[in-house]
Amino acid sequence: MQIYPFPQKTKKSILALGAESDGNFCFFNTEKIYFSESFGDLLKEKNWQKYQEAILEFLKKNKFKPDLIITDLHPLYLTSTWGKALGEKYKAKHIQVQHHIAHIFSAIGASMVNGGTCPVKRDSVFYGVAMDGTGYGTDEKIWGGEVFEIANKKIARIGHLENQILIGGDLAVREPARMLISILGKFLPKDKIYNFVKNYYTKNEFELIHNQLKQNFNCLETSSTGRILDAVSLLLGFCGNERKYKHEPIALLEANSGKPYNDIKPKIMSAESEQISNFKFQISNQLPMTKFQNNPQILETTFLFEYLIKNLHKDKKRLAATAQLYVAQGLYEIIKKNIPNTRYQIPDTFLAGGIANNKIISEYLTSKGAYVNKIVPRGDAGLSFGQIVYYLSSSQKN
Repeated sequence: MQIYPFPQKTKKSILALGAESDGNFCFFNTEKIYFSESFGDLLKEKNWQKYQEAILEFLKKNKFKPDLIITDLHPLYLTSTWGKALGEKYKAKHIQVQHHIAHIFSAIGASMVNGGTCPVKRDSVFYGVAMDGTGYGTDEKIWGGEVFEIANKKIARIGHLENQILIGGDLAVREPARMLISILGKFLPKDKIYNFVKNYYTKNEFELIHNQLKQNFNCLETSSTGRILDAVSLLLGFCGNERKYKHEPIALLEANSGKPYNDIKPKIMSAESEQISNFKFQISNQLPMTKFQNNPQILETTFLFEYLIKNLHKDKKRLAATAQLYVAQGLYEIIKKNIPNTRYQIPDTFLAGGIANNKIISEYLTSKGAYVNKIVPRGDAGLSFGQIVYYLSSSQKN
């Protein structure tokens, strides 16, 4: 158990339960944040039992009683449903924080640990980039390549990766070829798509998957960075169509990266009609679905795959690096568009999420002035820390 000094003036004791894929918990009491170990994938019964027992033992041993319990926004996470039950047990208020907002505030909190002051003042403007595989969005889609602006105690989603289709939902996480089929389906005829996945599916299997896409049956939209890089890794031949461990396709893509080509620039469009959520710093256990027009900037990832298909005859390792750099450059351009009078740097920008560990992406963004935390894990094992920092930041009086 790590203990971080965090001098925020509140008498409340706060228990944050994190997410599911890499579970941990945090507890705030008397200007300290207690940060637990990672318990791994909580969908594994042994890990889930160990996680629950550790929390109950921690509270009992330290004679702590939470006044507030924070969970992820996803309504079906084990941590979300158990958090609600714990709230009833301890007569504590239960609130939910959107997954990627918690990631961003984890990085913000890491920058505050030594200084002790919350940088999110009423007149401050900050930016956050959250990149991972899966997170439940306030529009009920799957997010994972997000850019936020934090200003005047409000959080706006000002940009994200182009939405692509997860054919079969979570099955597309385990089989990256499903993701590739949905992306290629935007610009290639069916017979040409099959040429890129025929090593993984029979003709009949492919027909079923392609029909599922066309009929939009059990298909989910996602802006996930992880799923884009999975599909790139498969297309370039670095991974197979079975994910043997978490982040395997992305790890193999990064391990096989060379020097990037410089003949592609990010293609960004403005989704003028897109309805998005306005995150207000208002503590509530309800899904924050206040809608407004905000013209978010969309990084087109289909354009990246058109480039890759046209250049598959080139060095695959260089193409691997080019794809990762394309994502980094596109996110940088989205932020830069929102910072007045800046040409190069993006100050007060926090980089978070599991793909913040990607060397090519993180090094590019940090070279432009972004901050990436080195104190708590950047992925889901640091999410509970961000949940607490979000609450403390939103409830402070400036």
